Amino acid sequence: MSAYGTKLAEGFSNKVMQFVYDRTILDSIVNRNYEGEINAVGSKLNILDFDEIEEKTYANTAMSADTLSENNGQLVITEYRSFYWVEKVLAKWLSYIKDPHPYVVKQTSGKRVKNMETFAFGFYGDIGAGNRIGTDVTTGTVTVDATTGLVTGNGTTFTATMVGRGFKAAGQSTWYRVKTFTNTTSIVIEDDLDDVDSAYTGGAIGAGATFTVEAVTAVAVTTANILNKVALIRQKLDLAEKNGYSAVPDEDRWAIFPPEFFTVLVQGTGIVLHVDEAFQSLVKRGYMGELQGMHLFKSNRLTGNNTDGYHCIAGHTDWLTFAEKILNARMEEDIPGDFGTAYKDLFVYGGKVKDINRHKAVEVYATF
Repeated sequence: MSAYGTKLAEGFSNKVMQFVYDRTILDSIVNRNYEGEINAVGSKLNILDFDEIEEKTYANTAMSADTLSENNGQLVITEYRSFYWVEKVLAKWLSYIKDPHPYVVKQTSGKRVKNMETFAFGFYGDIGAGNRIGTDVTTGTVTVDATTGLVTGNGTTFTATMVGRGFKAAGQSTWYRVKTFTNTTSIVIEDDLDDVDSAYTGGAIGAGATFTVEAVTAVAVTTANILNKVALIRQKLDLAEKNGYSAVPDEDRWAIFPPEFFTVLVQGTGIVLHVDEAFQSLVKRGYMGELQGMHLFKSNRLTGNNTDGYHCIAGHTDWLTFAEKILNARMEEDIPGDFGTAYKDLFVYGGKVKDINRHKAVEVYATF
């Protein structure tokens, strides 16, 4: 393979990626603040920030200095994608399209955008417990074991679909997460953390306690309640600090909904979303305007459907850290036994939601 072929392939691959970045929502919703470099032998990238330093009361005496403490997490590259096709000399000569590259760029970049966004939107399961909007389950009462997190129900209707959803019983000061399902009266809960070993630290809850398992089934968003649901998203983000989590900045907030959401929004409220001139470049990425301090994006790539429910997500750019890179791009200029050129590239990416950022997003599990 010649250096010319490699250089030409890299240029073509970069052109594909330029189209990707022009058309994807990701640049508006993810965090790219990490340390390290994706390389050809695999990567774990460090996501660095620091624990908060508390302001102290000054008593006109010598002060003791706080030590900066790193809050480290790792992003692991998990997705390996490639394109590989052949442009044959005779087929190209016979075709009325003498230069297929513009069509290939458009088609391949569209596929890459779809796959990347579908992957990123699939992180809805890493949204913090208590930050979901849907139809909750509250039927029955429970007892919670102090050490194992075993929840024993009385008159409950636990289901396997509750695994991963938030759980909170009367007497608990924070939300926990359903770890396992055994039967309709038995589940196990755990602390809502992924970066440490699984444990339950919430203490014992005596028999007869009421409880909530959040957003087990989809809520129907209608013309009558759509603005209430949007306001509830903002409220959950606004209350993160009050509930003991990191504060969610007011700027750089976003929400992603399917097309059905925008149809209901216009019909129910008469709101016509306006795109300011400063954001016109985002329209081709699905940007629809701003509501309740959030940039609204339309996408068909959310997990779910309008029968069982969409897993819509909203949040701040700190929530999901994302990294990607073209590892290799080559042209095979001499195809054995044939005439033509083969093109291929290898593209990798991955994402990570750190525990400290789990409550910087909200899931809306809904139909419209």
